[in-house]
Amino acid sequence: MKKLLLAGAALTALTAAAHAESHASEVKLGVILGFTGPIESLTQAMAAGAELAMSEVTESGALLGGAKVTSVRADSTCVDAGAATAAAERLVTAEGVKGIMGADCSGVTGAVLTNVAVPNGMVMISPSATSPGLSEAEDNGLFFRTAPSDARQGVVMTEGLIGMGVKSVAVTYTNNDYGKGLADSFQQAFEAAGGEVTISAAHEDGKADYSAEVGALASAGGDLLVVAGYVDQGGAGIVRGSLDTGAFDRFHFPDGMIGAALEENFGSELDGSTGQVPGTDSPGAAKFAEVVGDKFDVSGPYTGESYDAAALILLAMQAAGSVEPGDYKSKVEMVANAPGEKIYPGELAKALELIAAGTDIDYVGATDVELIGPGEASGSFREIKFEGGKMTTTGYR
Repeated sequence: MKKLLLAGAALTALTAAAHAESHASEVKLGVILGFTGPIESLTQAMAAGAELAMSEVTESGALLGGAKVTSVRADSTCVDAGAATAAAERLVTAEGVKGIMGADCSGVTGAVLTNVAVPNGMVMISPSATSPGLSEAEDNGLFFRTAPSDARQGVVMTEGLIGMGVKSVAVTYTNNDYGKGLADSFQQAFEAAGGEVTISAAHEDGKADYSAEVGALASAGGDLLVVAGYVDQGGAGIVRGSLDTGAFDRFHFPDGMIGAALEENFGSELDGSTGQVPGTDSPGAAKFAEVVGDKFDVSGPYTGESYDAAALILLAMQAAGSVEPGDYKSKVEMVANAPGEKIYPGELAKALELIAAGTDIDYVGATDVELIGPGEASGSFREIKFEGGKMTTTGYR
């Protein structure tokens, strides 16, 4: 009996040691973004935002007994669902990631969710997939996003344009889930508010000449042109064609068009044009900028959302006491929302310690995170106007 007791004690000790060793091992997170494709100028800063959260957690030594967090990047291309699916499969099967920060564009995000995340039980938190259709996706509680749905962006756009006295607009949108979902959401809201959409027409990315599309938009007319496209692709081509032909000289840009490339490519030609991108003037946004310093440009879209997406995955792991997605998926909303002690950028070590001590946290993060419904972010938007060739912030909505 004594030998059995000793053997049992030894087994318990070995189990505990193995448990501690697994806690102190490497935890891989996938970062799947369009490092090539129509938003490639935006994704380096987005990835840097997510990886900043990972570094912060690693340096704290407080995640599950000292786990090191490693980023594994993969290219979603933003537009090629097959390539994005293959890249995500590699993350899960070959790399052994325990969560995915991404994807970015709505179409590839839906493909990765359906073809990879759900079959493999993998948690994914997108910082930028905004299609309203994703709200209805079958996700088994595995999918979340830190950016608000375009159902809300359509309303925000409407409120801003009506407030500026805009009564009619032409709309062009990139021919995918993101573009179509946003265009439909906006048209519904704008017409309900008494505005007129003279035309809502798709454009394809990757074309050398957009004169036919610009001609159709010009024939329909409007006070301005809404360009629901991509800053590194067809959206920019439509803008250049419109300016060169005089079809339009005033534009409104949703989130996919907001980026430094817009200033670089057009400068003062866009003076008087407007737009919006998810953003907040919350204390967390200022703290995020302070934490980042000069590491990367925090003014670009979805950098804060990317930091928050990675942080939520890691905090949920701590709350579950496990790196397995099936264990921690139910903890994401718990760490994101009240009640609990508010947590801001730069405070992930503190958050991990509070969770380990059994204290509730309310992760505010860089973007004033609040998850509503099935993993949806409530979100707010930063409104932008071009003045002197530069994008200036005019308010938040």
